[in-house]
Amino acid sequence: MNDSSTGFTTLGLHALSLQALANKGYTQPTPIQQQTIPPGLAGRDVIGCAATGTGKTAAFMLPMVERLRGKHGITGLVLAPTRELALQIAEHAHDFGRPHHVKVATLIGGVGMGAQIEALKTANLVIATPGRLIDHLQEGHASLNKVEILVLDEADRMLDMGFKPQLDKILARLPKARQTLLFSATMAGEVAQFAKTHSKDPVRVEVSRSGTTAKNATQCVYEVGQNEKSPLLMALLAEGEESTLVFTRTKRRADVLAKAVARNGYTVERIHANRSQNQRQQALEGFKSGRYRVLVATDIAARGIDVAEIGHVVNFDLPHVPEDYVHRVGRTARASATGHASAFCSPEEMALLKDIERLIRGPVPRRSIPRESEGFKQAVAKDASFRTQPGHAVRQENRPHGGQPGGPRSPRQQRRGSRSQGRGAGGGGGGGSRSSSGHTAGGATKVLFSGRPKGR
Repeated sequence: MNDSSTGFTTLGLHALSLQALANKGYTQPTPIQQQTIPPGLAGRDVIGCAATGTGKTAAFMLPMVERLRGKHGITGLVLAPTRELALQIAEHAHDFGRPHHVKVATLIGGVGMGAQIEALKTANLVIATPGRLIDHLQEGHASLNKVEILVLDEADRMLDMGFKPQLDKILARLPKARQTLLFSATMAGEVAQFAKTHSKDPVRVEVSRSGTTAKNATQCVYEVGQNEKSPLLMALLAEGEESTLVFTRTKRRADVLAKAVARNGYTVERIHANRSQNQRQQALEGFKSGRYRVLVATDIAARGIDVAEIGHVVNFDLPHVPEDYVHRVGRTARASATGHASAFCSPEEMALLKDIERLIRGPVPRRSIPRESEGFKQAVAKDASFRTQPGHAVRQENRPHGGQPGGPRSPRQQRRGSRSQGRGAGGGGGGGSRSSSGHTAGGATKVLFSGRPKGR
């Protein structure tokens, strides 16, 4: 056996699991893996809190597939908030489960149900978004009455996205006597109460305080007006060649920004809830392979991109939920890698920045806008030229009801927006798009900003 897996030998894992780890090049367990795998193997309930990118997926999947070995029927269930995260988990499930003859069914929206129905006939382990799982349950394609192990991954995100009613329906169909493992990068408020209600005498593991960002990610914030956000992004892109993940608040804004990035000569794609599952997958694969240097995304991507080396994460718009900042930053500096995270804060977003700094328990370092850089000047000139072309119309975008552009929304508006995204990102629907091709530099594109946000 490959000696590279010896760091895991003290955790009680089966030899087949150790070989699978060696095949994937895993050498040493991360702190969350070291502290949760043994109780997971022993059948204990586990509540794990660790920063994004620290190996939570392997922490629950390794003991899970070992405990499902030799079982028949659906005996394991993993719930995730987004399709992208479910697919990421499924990849680990296949890699670690195959040696133990564990068969996996992945249930996500945006694709046909036929192949999923066939997979359910032989599956031991189901990985699903809540909405699509309920679709199958209502159609009688699956039964959960034999489930012995339940995993809730990114539980805080599922609750933030308004999935609690769906989770309650699913949990009502599960046996009371089961093992429950709950993992999240944040653990407070509603998620803490949820964990208390649905676990029994759990082993609690917190390898980083709730709200801790990736330790190898350097962070900064630019206090910038809305009209200078796009030139600032182009200036940062011109400074290097690293892969860049850009987060916007709305789907419309992601589309507009992707076109602007393309006009400035960068290969770019976008991912949001109105893109079909095939388009979203192609965008992710193109970003992973380096075909696209830039990926513009709404928060559906914050919990589902597992790319080894994303050099730069840009918060083009600050998130309304401060915990989302932690997960966005966690897309860079994964595992032992390093990375950088920039945030653009307009005057009307200052309250959001203060919420973020309260969560992470400290200020984000400020940085000056490089207005004298060639990249910034060229972007300003190109943007001005584009705006004067015939047929181009610009209105204020992203204006909440009665508020300033991009400004904070009321708690009710925030929750409504989160729930709307939850249904779009993880449920049965997937949305469509007029084009599946990636944006590249080219001719002028007519852009029309929307008058108000329409969800992520």
